[in-house]
Amino acid sequence: MRMHGVMALRAYIGSYDSLVSLYYGKVSVASAHLWDSAGDDYNVPYVRALLPGVRCAVVNVTYRMQGLYVAKGNPKAIRTWQDFARDDITMINREKGAGSRVLLDENLKLLDLYASRIKGYDSENQSHLAVASAVGRGDADVAVGMEKVARQVDNVDFVPLKRERYDLVVRKEHLDTPEVATMLKILRSERFQNEFKSIGGYDITDIGKIVAET
Repeated sequence: MRMHGVMALRAYIGSYDSLVSLYYGKVSVASAHLWDSAGDDYNVPYVRALLPGVRCAVVNVTYRMQGLYVAKGNPKAIRTWQDFARDDITMINREKGAGSRVLLDENLKLLDLYASRIKGYDSENQSHLAVASAVGRGDADVAVGMEKVARQVDNVDFVPLKRERYDLVVRKEHLDTPEVATMLKILRSERFQNEFKSIGGYDITDIGKIVAET
């Protein structure tokens, strides 16, 4: 995709791997939605841990709701993280490093539940749409994902559990480069924000704002 003479290429990788790629210089900007249970914070603890000594700016894109995909009508009454431990519940998981999987793992840890005891935990797919569709088809009882996707898949309801912050992470020394400066200009433009609002399901109150620095 080319905008104002700037080439932008997207790599479809999870939040954790995005930050690792930023550390190794494989990408210019990383996207992340990683929840840290210790401080009930998003992204910043992971940026500090995975990019040690690297000064970064954390730029907000949106806030959105994460929760559980369940079958229409929620016949098995799945409502909390604790339900993953039930013998009659089979899940489908996201890949290692995905923000939704980290959210699940952090909550299992808080409940002192071991992943090895969760039915379907090792069954993985790399997209929100794929795991929601699996629930809709009846191949699994539950999956973790974002609310927006639940509206797009037949036979799926959504149980909201966590409002998450979705950010972009940039090395501070790169903020003034033409590529990053153009990206931020687009994020902060009225035209882009109006288009984003029309999608629905996202809170863009802080879009384009630097919400943290490391």
